[in-house]
Amino acid sequence: MPLLHNGDHLTLAEFERRYSAQPHIKKAELIEGVVYVPSPVSLEHSRRHANVMLWLGTYHAVTPGLRLLDNATIKLDAENEVQPDAALCVAEGGQTSAAGAYLQGAPELVVEIASSSAAYDLHEKLRVYRRTGVREYVVLLTLERETVWFRLDEGQYERIAPDEDGIIQSAVFPGLDFDSAKFWDDDLPGLLAVLGAGLASEAHATFISTLRAD
Repeated sequence: MPLLHNGDHLTLAEFERRYSAQPHIKKAELIEGVVYVPSPVSLEHSRRHANVMLWLGTYHAVTPGLRLLDNATIKLDAENEVQPDAALCVAEGGQTSAAGAYLQGAPELVVEIASSSAAYDLHEKLRVYRRTGVREYVVLLTLERETVWFRLDEGQYERIAPDEDGIIQSAVFPGLDFDSAKFWDDDLPGLLAVLGAGLASEAHATFISTLRAD
């Protein structure tokens, strides 16, 4: 069995065959038919990832009808199979569906943690997420301590700026509010307090009613 290497040009079937035969590799992605095997996860990446999952998990816990994923394999199309750091999907009637052991389709929201703006998350992967219909794409740049939040608008990504209070509000998941400064300052109580205000909003209550109706 040939090994899986960065830069290999493979079909989706061959990528999956080689990946499944190498269980020691914990993360690999196929982007536009090219293999990417990331470096080992740094302490900074892991710490930020845990805080993202806490933020998303808190929202998920009180918002029925959603699917929260952590490093799940997602088949976007015939040349793209990704493992985003986190993804939030509408479970029934959304953009994704189960495809055997994996997920098929573009999640409504994806979060990636990247070392810097030079990472492929803001280049090759961004183009794939945009084309396949990921509605909101959040990239957390650990070197720059910067949050880049994109929203899909007529096939193009528009970068969303924080409001006057420094908060970015998801349009896809009402009430999913994010305070970038508190996140980068490791102020978890403050980050969750901002989220709590979003969860108490009328917009979030209306969203829950919509999910239940669907």
